[in-house]
Amino acid sequence: MAKTSQIIKSQRKTKYPSQTYNRCHICHRARSYIRKFKMCRICFRKLALTGELPGVTKSSW
Repeated sequence: MAKTSQIIKSQRKTKYPSQTYNRCHICHRARSYIRKFKMCRICFRKLALTGELPGVTKSSW
């Protein structure tokens, strides 16, 4: 879980577009962000295992 100050700071508009920082839309975690799903690996795994992400299946080989 991210600190409240970091969440508010990331929501502000930046001076330049390249300064924007990707954060998970659920828990606002900054690291291990998956762009395709716009969430961190922890939230992605939790939602994928419960079947809430359409088209995502657990692979086995």
